[in-house]
Amino acid sequence: MGGAQALPYTTQIMDYVKPTDVLESMVKAGATKAGLTKSDLIIRGFLSGALLGFSTSLALTATLQTNTPLVGALIFPVGFVLIVLLGLELVTGSFALVPLARRDGRVTAANVLSNLAWVFLGNLIGSVFYAALLYCVLTTAGNVPPDALAQKIISIAEAKTLGYAKFGGAGLLTCFTKAILCNWMVTLGVVAAMTSTSTVGKIVAAWLPIFIFFAQGFEHSVVNMFVIPLGMMLGAKTTLAQWWLWNQIPVTLGNFVGGYLFTGLALYLTLKPKEAFSPKSATAIDLTEIVAK
Repeated sequence: MGGAQALPYTTQIMDYVKPTDVLESMVKAGATKAGLTKSDLIIRGFLSGALLGFSTSLALTATLQTNTPLVGALIFPVGFVLIVLLGLELVTGSFALVPLARRDGRVTAANVLSNLAWVFLGNLIGSVFYAALLYCVLTTAGNVPPDALAQKIISIAEAKTLGYAKFGGAGLLTCFTKAILCNWMVTLGVVAAMTSTSTVGKIVAAWLPIFIFFAQGFEHSVVNMFVIPLGMMLGAKTTLAQWWLWNQIPVTLGNFVGGYLFTGLALYLTLKPKEAFSPKSATAIDLTEIVAK
């Protein structure tokens, strides 16, 4: 016949990646990150810090415009998604992956510490850099008083430092706990993106856990590297020491615990291939041993 003949359907392209394969991708990603040069880590960390600053200021703008915090939470993941798609470096994501490569024996402890330190520094530089640029925009280079967005940032910066300080140890514990919950979700976003091989699939999978953490006001160390310094530039009544003591240090530690223990290590322990026990083969061995005796 002259009509076009349909080709037999022999294969099906699957976008979904199995969890066991995701685990291998996690370990490989951690080893790859640990092997990056210091300059790569600084540059990629710088870009990630700035991108999270962009998405934070956008989310706060949307919240003010709509008077609906949930709208801001829906928008915020855009920065994280860009970081994932471009393969940039975010220390909170690395908390789940790089130590995992050490546990699997692919890198050394020195590699892990070096990677996390340089990415942290790059994130800090990028976050503060964007904060300085936004300060210029919000105040016309220091010539006009803070507008509604600037006032919101000031109140957030004070709440994230002085708000915890007034409760002493209970405040530190609360800050630390909110950081654990935050990075449990953030690193889940990193891993969820590995469950898809398509751009759209990665975006959707990464978006969901990030929305969860931001909507509930949990503590993210890199977001705080932007919002607290900017609040201080705008006039927040908090000091450099208060920023680090009551927020940055406990939040970074909590982010590590949440990311490594509850995402990286937990998935590693349950998804790592194990030797299967075969009753049939065991019986055969037992019978052989009996005959030999």
